[in-house]
Amino acid sequence: MIVRKEMPEVGELVLVRIKKVMPFGAYCELVEYNNMDGYLPIKEVASGWIKNIHEFVKEGQRSVAKIVYIDKEKKAIDVSLKKVTKKEDRDKVNDYNLEKRAENLILQAAKGAGQADKKAEIVAELTKKYPSYNDVITAISEKKGALLGLKLSQKLIDELEDIVAKNIRPKVYNVSYVAEVTSYDTKKGVFTLKKAFEEIEKLGVTVTYLGAPRYRLQCEDSSYPKAEERIRQATAVLEQLVVPNGTLTTKKDKV
Repeated sequence: MIVRKEMPEVGELVLVRIKKVMPFGAYCELVEYNNMDGYLPIKEVASGWIKNIHEFVKEGQRSVAKIVYIDKEKKAIDVSLKKVTKKEDRDKVNDYNLEKRAENLILQAAKGAGQADKKAEIVAELTKKYPSYNDVITAISEKKGALLGLKLSQKLIDELEDIVAKNIRPKVYNVSYVAEVTSYDTKKGVFTLKKAFEEIEKLGVTVTYLGAPRYRLQCEDSSYPKAEERIRQATAVLEQLVVPNGTLTTKKDKV
């Protein structure tokens, strides 16, 4: 995170580094909180009875842990390994790696702009709009003008946009529905369907014939809600032009 709280919260996932292993627990550092001290009680290492703690944790080991106890006055923090699910572990490591990568890209841009010594000022400005380094990089990759309104030099903005363009591929969401469309109008049914599909294509939705009466309506966008909205608009076109003399059912497709 660009802005890190002074203390973590109970239930929060944190990255820890084991410093010293004792018979009934292990002392550790909270990597994301300036290596603040924490403690891993033996009962929080793993489920079941533990005969030898050294079989489960070793000095220098980095793991994802969950905060289970905090004494703010004494700044005493207990963490747990056994309360972290595999998915939480995987997601936390992924988020941490993305954040570090994003931070490095921003530092590269600052260096390229000749402002490596102004990291604090740059970060302070970015926090006015974004809570994390990865949010900054994601915003730049998805839309132009992501840094508008911030007091950053144009040279730095240019460097950031250039680095992001070279290193980040914008995430694209693919939304797909299968529509079953039947027209009972024997005279104008084919014409009406053709007109409806032409209007749908104008919305940025691709229509693929799957075999009468099934058609795939597909849309890609960097914003999932926007892609869904265009599919909704496409469905509205079919309802307006076809349903008065036919039927329509839609079902989300797996892509």
